Amino acid sequence: MEIDKAIGESDDKRLKTKYNNAIYVIKRAMSLYSIEEVAFSFNGGKDSTVLLHLLRAGYFLHKKEQSCSNGGLSLFPVRTIYFESPSAFPEINGFTYDTAETYNLQLDIIRQDFKSGLEALLKANPIRAIFLGVRIGDPTAVGQEQFSPSSPGWPPFMRVNPILDWSYRDVWSFILTCKVKYCSLYDQGYTSIGSIHDTVPNALLRVDDSNIKERFKPAYLLSDGRLERAGRIKKVSSGREKFPSIGNESRKHELLSATVIAVGDEILFGTVEDQLGQSLCKKLSSVGWTVQQTAVLRNDIDSVAEEVERQTCTNDMVFIYGGVGPLSSDVTLAGVAKAFGVHLAPDEEFEEYLRHLIGQGDRNELPEGITELLHHEKLPIPLIKCCNVIVLTATNTSELDQEWECLTELTKLGSVLAVTQPYTSRRLTTSLTDVEVAEPLSKLCLDYPDIYIGCYRKSRQGPIVICFKGKDKARIDSAVEALHNKFKQEGVFDETE
Repeated sequence: MEIDKAIGESDDKRLKTKYNNAIYVIKRAMSLYSIEEVAFSFNGGKDSTVLLHLLRAGYFLHKKEQSCSNGGLSLFPVRTIYFESPSAFPEINGFTYDTAETYNLQLDIIRQDFKSGLEALLKANPIRAIFLGVRIGDPTAVGQEQFSPSSPGWPPFMRVNPILDWSYRDVWSFILTCKVKYCSLYDQGYTSIGSIHDTVPNALLRVDDSNIKERFKPAYLLSDGRLERAGRIKKVSSGREKFPSIGNESRKHELLSATVIAVGDEILFGTVEDQLGQSLCKKLSSVGWTVQQTAVLRNDIDSVAEEVERQTCTNDMVFIYGGVGPLSSDVTLAGVAKAFGVHLAPDEEFEEYLRHLIGQGDRNELPEGITELLHHEKLPIPLIKCCNVIVLTATNTSELDQEWECLTELTKLGSVLAVTQPYTSRRLTTSLTDVEVAEPLSKLCLDYPDIYIGCYRKSRQGPIVICFKGKDKARIDSAVEALHNKFKQEGVFDETE
């Protein structure tokens, strides 16, 4: 069989391992279920294209073992399901039908939503297991294993995921090594294909040439597979979601909120001073985000999980640092995983970074199915993003500066933080007493509810510093002028910015 032969002749040991593991899962499923009881969900994308050819190879090898024959098998009898959608790309539809004809697939075309179509299909056929091209990192992969029963509320069947542990790189290594055909959209810069409404070419593959029409390099040239979904358009909801879509779309007129969490007993004992929290608050404020709360937590998984779960529900983003690494006290990732109700699982590409940085270690697992590694060439190890939680690995302000710079650059490429209107501010000082300024400032706060007006002293005997902060400079100037007019010659206000 051409697929098995191509893999056998390859020098890619990693690909051979992935292939053999996937074939084992496929042959195991074919031993557990009859051919009438299995089906394959094909959608024309790169992952299901890989799975199609793995299934062909797996079926060939399974029948070969059963019959002890070396003869060829021209028929692929596994029932193939295609959910045809009016919002699918024409190229996807065309590729799917061409592929079905090329390989004589028994194609069941369903024009209902996935759940309703599946219920009707399973009611009419004795299907007990369905092969799916799900990979870790896909939104639907959370909590799944290679054999996973369907979720509650769905018709009962076994989900079989032979390529669950495959990376973006593995998928393209297989396609290119085996020289199988794939949808033409991948040659136009698309790296993860959904519907025509939520998918665009990946900006990371854009060819910068002002003399030609905009064009993109093919998907297999994406250097960092963790950014394969950068071509998926994020949708902004009018209400707060539990896991909001924070992408590169402009949200300049929204007030975006964040919470900053430090994990470390050494901070609570007073052994070390937490300088990262203050620095991170300044950085977030400089890009227009409002920090709602900062917290310092013990090195305790449950404490981290409870705080992360609480803050992710009420904030657009949570930043957490400390407690990340191979030590027994490093509990942050386990706490984040527990907050989202997922397991920790090994990540081969993350392991490669750790191997170069700290050598081989045992505690290198990441929250399963929700983790996106934010890779940047200036970082020795990627940042970790789990839904709306960003895990920072900085241990001092210099490292934080570097991570923030990389985070900002990644945002420009379209993968991390939303763009919002930055804050502007003015500061005044007065030698008047607290009692003298209290009532005028209270009234000013009522007149300008969109502006933060706060006071502080650097020392008890020093002047009062009055800070005006907001996103509309004209409004701030108006509030300052109103305060000047109120006191006139009774107090002296000097701008310090």
